[in-house]
Amino acid sequence: MTNADMSDVVVEQIRQAGAARRPLRIVGGNSKAFYGGADTADTVLSLAEHRGIIAYEPSELVITARAGTPLAQIEALLAERRQMLGFEPPAFGTRATLGGTLACGFSGPRRPFAGSARDFMLGCRIVNGRAETLSFGGRVIKNVAGFDVSRLMVGALGTLGVLLEASLRVLPMPEAELTLAQSLAEDQALAAMNRLQGQSLPLSALSHHDGRLRVRLSGAEAAVAAAAARIGGEILGDGPEYWRALREQALVFFAETGDLWRLSVAPAALLSALPGRQLLDWGGALRWLKTDAPAEAVHAAARAVGGHAVLWRGADKTAWLSPEPALAGLQSRLRAAFDPYGLFNPGRMPF
Repeated sequence: MTNADMSDVVVEQIRQAGAARRPLRIVGGNSKAFYGGADTADTVLSLAEHRGIIAYEPSELVITARAGTPLAQIEALLAERRQMLGFEPPAFGTRATLGGTLACGFSGPRRPFAGSARDFMLGCRIVNGRAETLSFGGRVIKNVAGFDVSRLMVGALGTLGVLLEASLRVLPMPEAELTLAQSLAEDQALAAMNRLQGQSLPLSALSHHDGRLRVRLSGAEAAVAAAAARIGGEILGDGPEYWRALREQALVFFAETGDLWRLSVAPAALLSALPGRQLLDWGGALRWLKTDAPAEAVHAAARAVGGHAVLWRGADKTAWLSPEPALAGLQSRLRAAFDPYGLFNPGRMPF
C-alpha cells in the first residue's frame, strides 16, 4: 500500500468511527504509551506504516516527514548533513516515531536554549474528527508567520486530530561542544544556573544531579573554549553520554522507587519542601521529583510558584495532571472544534 493510499485508509477509518461514534486509540511506535491518562478506546488506529521522508532541504533547514517515520531515521538523515532536531527530543526506545514525539511535545536538555518542539513546528497535515484532511502552516520558514494552528498539535496527545505529516525547522550541529562539572549543593547549583543564564555564554544544557552541576557549552570552538575558561570546573569526557542518559531517562535516578513527577516552574522558583529527591534540568525550569507525597501536595507546591506538575510515572493515572479551570475550559472548546464526536484518544487528557 502506498502512503497516499494509507492516508485514504486513515480518513475512511475515521469516517466510519465517527458514524458509529466509536472512539479510536491512535498508535505509532507506542513508545510513549505510559504518558498521560489511561486511554479508554478499544479500537486502534495505527500510523506505524505511514512513514517516509517527504522532503528535506538542508540549505533551507527544513524537513517534512510522515507521522509514522522512525525518529531514528530522521536523526540519521540530518546527521549526514551535520544537522539536528534542535529540541533534542527523547525517544524512549527504538520504536519512537515523529508523530508520537510531536503529539507528546517532549523536548530534551537543549530546550531552554534552542526552543521547544512547538517552536520548531512549521506546518502539518491532519485529519480531524469529521474525517476532513486539513493543512496548516507551510514547508519553508519564510511562509510561516505569527501563531500557526499546527503548533496546537504539539503536546495535544493526539486529541485534536490524527497527524499525517509535519514540517520541522532543523539546526546545524555545533562546531564544538563540551561539558563542565562542579560539586555544588542543590541551592548553590540553582543560584549558579540562574547566574549563568544571565550572562552571554554559549549554553546548551544545565542540570544538577547527585551533588554535581553540569554545564554544556555548544557553538564555535573559540567561543566554547573562552566560556569554559570563564566558568571553570572539570571537563567531563563522558559529557555526551550523560546528556543522552538524562534525555532518555537512563540514569539510576529515574529507576529508583517512588512516583516520578515532572514539575515545570520558573528557573529561580523555590518550591515548598516535599519529601524525596530532585534532579534539576533546563537550568532549574524543569524539576524531576521522586516522591511518595500525595498528588494534591505536589500539584499545590507547583501551583504556589506559578508552575504545574505532571505525574510522569505512577500508579494513580487519574492524578497525572490538574489543569487550571480556565485552561481546561479552553482545551475542551478546542477539542470540541477539532473532534466534535470525541473520537481521538479518550482518557489521555483530563478534559
